[in-house]
Amino acid sequence: MAPERAAVNFSELVNKNKQTLARLRETPRLLLHRRDGEDLLLTTATRAEQDRTVVSAATRMLAAFARREPGSLELLLDILPEAFPWVRFLPEPDIHAFAVELVDTMRAADSVDNSASVAQLLVAWQHTAEAHSDPELLAALTGHHDDDYGQAHTPRHAS
Repeated sequence: MAPERAAVNFSELVNKNKQTLARLRETPRLLLHRRDGEDLLLTTATRAEQDRTVVSAATRMLAAFARREPGSLELLLDILPEAFPWVRFLPEPDIHAFAVELVDTMRAADSVDNSASVAQLLVAWQHTAEAHSDPELLAALTGHHDDDYGQAHTPRHAS
């Protein structure tokens, strides 16, 4: 079980900055809740670089393993359901495509030091698995549609 993340309101950082920053000695990351925007995660530059180094090393090892070892893709396909239980809903060819795309995207993302594309890939494949897990939804999404539903309207944004 992951340790509970330390959290404070952003105003504490502004009003009691020394005490708030001192908490970083006790915890690697401090979640800052904001009223007017997305929460922030505060950490030290050293910790952030350590995290990046670990992720980069794991990515490079996985990519090298997947390219070099005979049977490594089969092993990766065997362990994917343990790491991502939702892959069980994907058809076999999609599981293979997911594995290859995941390794390639992780490698590319590591080369530009930005993991957003990996997160996006995981969410997209998970949504695909969710569609496959629901026969009615899958039928609605993959069925033949003869009807023309007319022009799509631009959605209105909530104010």
